[in-house]
Amino acid sequence: MLATRVIPCLDVDRGRVVKGTKFLELRDAGDPVEVAQRYEADGADELVFLDITASHEGRAIMHDVVRRVSETIFMPFTVGGGIRTLDDATALIQAGAEKVSINSAAVRTPDIITQVSDKFGSCATVVNIDPKRVVRDGREVWEVHINGGRVPTGLEAVEWAKKVESLGAGEIVLTCMDADGTKQGFDLEITRAVSDAVSIPVVASGGAGTPDHLADAVLVGHADAVLAAGMFHFGAYTIPEAKRQMRARGVAVRI
Repeated sequence: MLATRVIPCLDVDRGRVVKGTKFLELRDAGDPVEVAQRYEADGADELVFLDITASHEGRAIMHDVVRRVSETIFMPFTVGGGIRTLDDATALIQAGAEKVSINSAAVRTPDIITQVSDKFGSCATVVNIDPKRVVRDGREVWEVHINGGRVPTGLEAVEWAKKVESLGAGEIVLTCMDADGTKQGFDLEITRAVSDAVSIPVVASGGAGTPDHLADAVLVGHADAVLAAGMFHFGAYTIPEAKRQMRARGVAVRI
């Protein structure tokens, strides 16, 4: 059995780590380099860095911050936010990212998924999907949003997940907007639906508040990895504490 990866996420806004609720009400959580170093020392399996306002503001990601983080850690490092072209992705790989996460541009120009995958391999090509529950034609659907959750796309999350896999994505980070920052647990229904619909790894994101929530994402939601921010950033739990409790639930993790 493959070990479940426990992945802290650094949502970065103008050079600072932040954490919000349902993509709003951002709180400062520290310097990204210092936070990254702490997580590596704690035994995190990977790190995700998302520049959460780059796409909305129409600017490039902050390469200097990415480079400073990559120079101080040795664990795998995924970077996303503001990636619009293959050149953008290439610059981030050159700055030290092991993987790049594409979100808004994947919806607008899906060919970028294939371009990145062809150049760097599917293992380096991550697509972040941000769904929100909406009622459409009298039924509830999981609609994909972009630009930091600000723009609805009309795309349905499960079908979009299948599409990005067919285009060359090697991993999906699924951030459920309704649960994000609530600390009430992941949206297990959509996590399971997406995980069961694709053969590539799915990282559950949005809503983790306790180690039990992380375990539930794997045991009930069928996620391959779990991503959390607030529960780690503000000291509610450490990475080792979370892993010990996940192992006690029967989830394989690296201690």
